[in-house]
Amino acid sequence: MGGMSYGKIGWIGLMLVLVQPVLDLAPDMKAETGKPIPCDNGTVLDLETASAFAEIALACVGREFPNKPGHVVMNADQVLRPSELHPAFYGCFDWHSSVHGHWMLARLLACFPEIEEGSRIKEALICNLSKENILREAAYLGDEDRKSFERTYGWAWLLKLAEELDRSSDPDLIGLAENLQPLVSAVIERYIEFLPRQSYPIRRGVHSNTAFGMAFALDYARSAGEVELESMVVERSREYFLSDRGCPCEWEPDGDDFFSSCLIEADLMRRVLGRNDFGEWLTRFLPGLDKGLPANLLTPAIVSDRSDPKIVHLDGLNISRAWCMNSMASALPEGDARIAILKESACRHAGATLGHIASGRYEGEHWLASFAVYLLSPE
Repeated sequence: MGGMSYGKIGWIGLMLVLVQPVLDLAPDMKAETGKPIPCDNGTVLDLETASAFAEIALACVGREFPNKPGHVVMNADQVLRPSELHPAFYGCFDWHSSVHGHWMLARLLACFPEIEEGSRIKEALICNLSKENILREAAYLGDEDRKSFERTYGWAWLLKLAEELDRSSDPDLIGLAENLQPLVSAVIERYIEFLPRQSYPIRRGVHSNTAFGMAFALDYARSAGEVELESMVVERSREYFLSDRGCPCEWEPDGDDFFSSCLIEADLMRRVLGRNDFGEWLTRFLPGLDKGLPANLLTPAIVSDRSDPKIVHLDGLNISRAWCMNSMASALPEGDARIAILKESACRHAGATLGHIASGRYEGEHWLASFAVYLLSPE
């Protein structure tokens, strides 16, 4: 997207509003503009910001190349271009980024029905998420040779997309949830088949991270009343993580993380445990947090080269850390000293990256806006 022009969007002014006040504010302070600070979910994603993010996604979900397919070729007949393999999710460089690009468009439309890009958003969603396209996607995922395809990052975002479409009240989009159902069923089947066989969780802060994949699956299961999936995720979460203590935060960040291994686990466990139980679990898991330790976990990562497709993952780390810390703070008992520490750090993490979403580099632009919208939009 290096040559893309944002014209009316006014990114420089927009990002000054988003980021300028952030770095040195205490969590209960307001920016000089009178707007709440960016770490308060839902307060910064205004119509202008939503329009900017929508433009990024609309330029992405139909862009086939460059493309990094996760496709294992079993024979010569399977050497196909991305749009033939994945007629719904061929854009945005890879399958999972295309999925969460579609989620972002649906979320923005739900938050801002009056958004100027609304008709283009609907056109993109209706075209790509057609019944025929989704049936082909479901057939691909259901192939026995594709058991590990997009496990579990892409699966998780697909369920997040389904959750968003399920609750849509837009008459033009209501049918898309039904279109998506065969692929949703295939993903649920994959989760239920896989989780009992996964003896050990994957803790690295990248696509295969177990805690992230289970967190979004649990959100969907509860929203959609998928009792078997909910029970499976809660059971495996407790098996994998309940006894964890003293997370090795000094190892973070890894050089190409976009999740914090420690914080993404905590973000899952706040979903699984009640408020008091979560507070006690977090004391064991991050024992120095009430004293602002460890400092490296609460300090934004340095992103030295946004043209590098792995180093730019650290922008995603800053955003996902922010959403984890905000959600952890909301799950702690009232008056807990860790709430202010988490909110202040979330604020600094958001400020470190929000100004770089529209970097002019496709390496980050094709996915970071989705992370930003998840941070900034209300559940």
